[in-house]
Amino acid sequence: MNAQEVSNALRSLQNPSKAQFLSRFFKTGKGEYADGDTFLGLTVPVSRTIVRKYKDLPLEEIQKLLQSKYHEERLVALLMLVEKFKRIPNERDSIYKVYLANTEYINNWDLVDLSAPHIVGGYLSSKKDRSILQRLAKSESLWEKRISILATLNFIVKDKEYKDTFEISELLLLDNHDLIHKAVGWMLREVGKRISEEKEEEFLKKHYRVMPRTMLRYSIERFSEQKRQEYLKGLV
Repeated sequence: MNAQEVSNALRSLQNPSKAQFLSRFFKTGKGEYADGDTFLGLTVPVSRTIVRKYKDLPLEEIQKLLQSKYHEERLVALLMLVEKFKRIPNERDSIYKVYLANTEYINNWDLVDLSAPHIVGGYLSSKKDRSILQRLAKSESLWEKRISILATLNFIVKDKEYKDTFEISELLLLDNHDLIHKAVGWMLREVGKRISEEKEEEFLKKHYRVMPRTMLRYSIERFSEQKRQEYLKGLV
């Protein structure tokens, strides 16, 4: 069992018309955030069937697949890493290292969102030193920055912790990319939803006047209409 077998299985299922749609949906045009990304045209459920079939693919072969030019091959590789991380505790160190060594290939929002909370967040959940998140947040890479904030979803959901979410949010507060605005707003909203709306508001009251509008709108989605309007109009 090797990466080429998985690649062949995926390419045998390719759908050119779906690939064109996905290329537009994921903004692969010149100058767009996924400039040059290439699709086979497979849905996530189809990709997951391949993951289940080849779940025992060795880590070194998964890494080869992760470095593919095809989006779905990279997605399958990441889903395999997630599953292996859950199933095989003694491989977690290696999986985490492979993940961080290949962030240049984790280069779209779906790839980040389906993997970072499980692998980076899952690995760091039991660690005292989470300084890697700050390094990622200060990166020039859009995707490493998104990894840094999405990783904290694991702490929010499983550990009911929000300290790292707030720290990374502050580092990304004035970032200029819409995908970071959405990710930070989403994580702040999750703090309010899963831990404490009061704690979320403490953070927002300090920062909402300077944070990007999209970030604010995402973070206050679950608030009452009256409270949302107060934040949007600067009345809090």
